[in-house]
Amino acid sequence: MNKAIFLDRDGVINRGFVTNGKSYAPRKIEDFKLLPYVKESIEKLINNGFLIIVVTNQPDISNGLLSKDVLFSMHNKLREKLAVTDIFFCPHSKNENCECRKPEPGMILAAAKKYKINFSKSFLVGDRASDIEAGNKVGCRLIFINRNYKEPKPIAQEKTVNNLKSATNYILKNKK
Repeated sequence: MNKAIFLDRDGVINRGFVTNGKSYAPRKIEDFKLLPYVKESIEKLINNGFLIIVVTNQPDISNGLLSKDVLFSMHNKLREKLAVTDIFFCPHSKNENCECRKPEPGMILAAAKKYKINFSKSFLVGDRASDIEAGNKVGCRLIFINRNYKEPKPIAQEKTVNNLKSATNYILKNKK
C-alpha cells in the first residue's frame, strides 16, 4: 500500500482570488500562478516516498465560467512544473449533489483505488472546511492551511499552518 499527500489546488498549490473574504479559482491561464515554495515542498514529499494527488473542486465548469480546455491547460502547466502523481477534479456545482465534490470523498476514493493508498499513512492538505471534511471521511491525517477566509473553519484537523511549506515540514517530522 502506498502513502499519499492529497492536495487541494486553489489556495494550496496556486493563488486563489479572494473577494469579500471568499476564495475563487483562477479562470484564465495567465492568472494561474504557483504559490511560493510549492515546488520545493512537493519535491521533499516525493523524496520521502509520498504520492502527490491533487483533488480539486472546479464548479466554474458546471457554472459556465471556465472551459474544460482552460482547466486542462492549467493542469498541464501544473504537471510541467510539479511532479504530481495525478490530478482529480470535480466539475459539478454545489447543487448537483455528486459523489466527487468535496466535502464528499469521491475523488479521494477514486485515487485510493487507482494507486492502492493507505489512508492511515496519508495526509490531506486543504484551505477550506470542505477539504478537511472530505479527508476526515476516509481517515486521512489532516492539515488545514488557514488563509483567513470569511467562512467557517474546520475543527477535525491535526494541524493548522499558514502554507504548504509549513505543512510539509510538519508532515516530514510527524509521518509514521
